[in-house]
Amino acid sequence: MKFAEQNARSVATGNKASRRISIIDDDASIREALKSLMRSVQLDVDAFGSAEEFLASERLHDTACLILDVNLPGLSGFELQNRLNREGRDIPIIFITAHADEVSHQRALKGGAIEFLSKPVRREPLFRAIQSAIEQ
Repeated sequence: MKFAEQNARSVATGNKASRRISIIDDDASIREALKSLMRSVQLDVDAFGSAEEFLASERLHDTACLILDVNLPGLSGFELQNRLNREGRDIPIIFITAHADEVSHQRALKGGAIEFLSKPVRREPLFRAIQSAIEQ
């Protein structure tokens, strides 16, 4: 097991109240793959097909880290980030996208994102970002 995966596993079993990861991606196969990956290191995880679905859920109040697609139907990932910031919700965000560019990357980080990753997402950078987000 690699270092970042081991650390994600140790973070998952720590004593902080919320270790829940929420995934928002409109692609069901990506949602399921990420959900399975999170569960493989004993992280609590929920997945949503849209930002609106997440906002209407109970997870809005107990998410320790949000893995968020940039391009979503309805409210985009950036629009959700802006809304959460306006509402004072301090949920660390890891953006994922199939259409990475420098402008989007800078916009995400300027908005407070922990990381901006390209799809297909590699395990090690994702686990490092999750570890950083949860340890905040």
